[in-house]
Amino acid sequence: MTPYATGGAARQSPYLVAKAIVPDYALDASSIAFRTSADIDIRYKNARSVPPEVTMPKLGLTAFLLAAFSISTAQAADTIGFKEAALPDVGGDRPLHVSIWYPTNDVAPIGEVGENRVFVGLPAIRDAKPVGDAHPLVVLSHGYWGSWRNLNWLAGELAHRGYVVAAPDHPGTTTFDKSPAQAARLWERPHDLGRVIDALTKDPGLAGTIIADRIAAIGHSLGGWTVVSLGGARFSSDQFDNDCKARPNPRTCGLGPGLGIEPGQHGRLEGDLRDARVAAIVSLDVGLARGFTPESLATFPVPALIIGAGVDIGDLPAKLESGYLAAHLPKATARYVEIPDAMHFSFMQLCKPGAVELIEQDSPGEGIVCKDGETRDRQAIHQQLVEMITAFLAQAIPAK
Repeated sequence: MTPYATGGAARQSPYLVAKAIVPDYALDASSIAFRTSADIDIRYKNARSVPPEVTMPKLGLTAFLLAAFSISTAQAADTIGFKEAALPDVGGDRPLHVSIWYPTNDVAPIGEVGENRVFVGLPAIRDAKPVGDAHPLVVLSHGYWGSWRNLNWLAGELAHRGYVVAAPDHPGTTTFDKSPAQAARLWERPHDLGRVIDALTKDPGLAGTIIADRIAAIGHSLGGWTVVSLGGARFSSDQFDNDCKARPNPRTCGLGPGLGIEPGQHGRLEGDLRDARVAAIVSLDVGLARGFTPESLATFPVPALIIGAGVDIGDLPAKLESGYLAAHLPKATARYVEIPDAMHFSFMQLCKPGAVELIEQDSPGEGIVCKDGETRDRQAIHQQLVEMITAFLAQAIPAK
């Protein structure tokens, strides 16, 4: 297997174009190159500035200049701490690896977190001391066969704005654990996020004190399914099966058996997976959405921001997944945005120059993870996402 392979099943029926695979091209911690704070990559600083072409249509010139100044000033003053933790499972068979980003005032060497040969990393201080103030919490959920690194860029942006952010690697559906037995326990994914919330709220030593009534969840792809479940939607295996018969699509329907989705099943997957501590959710190009019952979506109890990718790369338009959620969620508390020039993998890390060619050399056909629409590059798309997500969170769970 090459360093960039996503596994034989993905190559045979590439869910690279299917809304629920997020392969991870990751190096372990021993490969991270540490630097001093004076050597932070200027490209990363530039990547965190707001591009006028994204913001100007929404703000007047004066407001835009004030917003850009306040954002850049806050970012220049903040430092990100990063640590990894292991959460044991009471049952003993589903331990969680969790990555945590948080504000810190430490002055120490800064390392590139999550960087490898193809993806840009994030400057952070490992195992830094958390600041004394209390902060809201955002939990992240990665896609199928992905990992915490996939939303590393977003975690950094949120931590710079005063949020504690935590992301588990979901056993069975992560790069680091592809156990079929674990993957078939799809209902455990929302529970994983609940366990992360438990750990962060009970142990201030991990990332500081958490404001208990300001917790949100953000997920990409299968992670989008996870946070929608966590927010209160109910899944029906029968509905999913009937929809697959009406709209056969191996890129989603083919995943059902491996994820434990079986018609006639009325077990844990169909149960209430809501965590009432979660006050808002953000879904990024969700997968498997059509299995959620319209009734549960109509009474969805928390605000939701649903974002879809406008460029269809797998015969499965966003309107059939993210659009399905938007059609049934309460209009008063849900917002749907489709980014016309974003592809499914635009929500992942920034790619280094030459990344597509490098991946194609090792794993032909998988370079798509570093491709975006024709109009803008991934950095600009990320800035639009940051603008929308932080504005939504500022209303739902404000940092200050």
